[in-house]
Amino acid sequence: MKRIFAMLLCLCMIFAIVACDTKGGNEETTAANGENTTAANGENTTTANGENTTTANGENTTAGGTTENTEAEYKLGMGIVVSTESSAAEKPQVDATVAAVVLDADGKIVACRLDAVQNKATIADGVVTATNLKTKMELGDDYNMAKHGQSMDWNGDGVVKEWYDQAKAFENYVVGKTVAEVEAIETQVVEGSGYVIAKDDALLSAGCTIQITDFVAAVVKACKDEQGTGFKAVADSFTLGVAANSADTSVAATAETTGTVQMFSDFAATVVVDGKIVAALNDAIQPKIAFNLDGTIGETDFGGTKRELKEDYHMAAYGQSMDWNGDGKVLEWYVQSAEFSKYVVGKTAAEVEAMATKVVEGSGYIISAEDALLSAGCTIQITDIKAVVAEAVNNAK
Repeated sequence: MKRIFAMLLCLCMIFAIVACDTKGGNEETTAANGENTTAANGENTTTANGENTTTANGENTTAGGTTENTEAEYKLGMGIVVSTESSAAEKPQVDATVAAVVLDADGKIVACRLDAVQNKATIADGVVTATNLKTKMELGDDYNMAKHGQSMDWNGDGVVKEWYDQAKAFENYVVGKTVAEVEAIETQVVEGSGYVIAKDDALLSAGCTIQITDFVAAVVKACKDEQGTGFKAVADSFTLGVAANSADTSVAATAETTGTVQMFSDFAATVVVDGKIVAALNDAIQPKIAFNLDGTIGETDFGGTKRELKEDYHMAAYGQSMDWNGDGKVLEWYVQSAEFSKYVVGKTAAEVEAMATKVVEGSGYIISAEDALLSAGCTIQITDIKAVVAEAVNNAK
């Protein structure tokens, strides 16, 4: 009898121990590498991978130290490649390809946008008349690559896509690549044409059979943009936009003086979250092409974009008459441009367009009327910058 009682007592103790060991919480236990981790019962508990990470039943949980709503560091860069080599007698032309990229902390492209300016004009009796100031993206199907470019069926599939479709294919192709990998994209010369196209079947199969040298060069410039700007955002929460606007301010030629073709362009890139700017850049080009009364083309004066020229743009050296805020100094253009880009962070396209301006008496110069921007040293004319930045926001995708 005593033996039976003793056995029953042992069984009760065993059941009690098992019950305690399997009870719902087991709080403050250690797992994995033993660093204060908790084994979960499915409700907001943690299990370790070495750095206090959290797993749970799918609600408000973390994996590997991050959550779906965690912001990461990114960089926005913009690059512009300019050429006037297509100019001919009586037909000046300015070509510029612009790329905007977003790079992650590892230097990989997570988003890319491209566009191109192909400003064309005619010269007659010493007068310049612009014939196209739209970008290739703006022209869309009216660029007529699909209609008139059948000789450019370099991949042999019987189809030549529009420029904007081919540009989008290249944009997608470089996502995930580093600048070194973009620089290393292999090309080939189409026999008999001198056309330099991609060599990679993946890009050709996607329909990108146009010459990609300027695409590559602009994207590389954007990736290496030393004046690029950093921002924080949740992955996949933002869109990227790019825009370019051009104007013709050419000077006519006479029998005594040469004329100057001045088809200038402004550019902008914006990163947008919920319709508001989280990062922005703007730049401008001012190539000048000399010409004679008979329309013959002379030398081109172009040393780089305004951001690239930096101090060589000489606004600080020669622009003292533009001390519109009265602080006794005039900042270089690229510095003023950067101040404008910082100022528009948090604004929508409509708010950028609605920024107050005023005309400087006696000059016709249109500057900001907002003290915060003027105090930051941005006293340059902002009408064109406002317009192109707002357009970049609207183009973001």
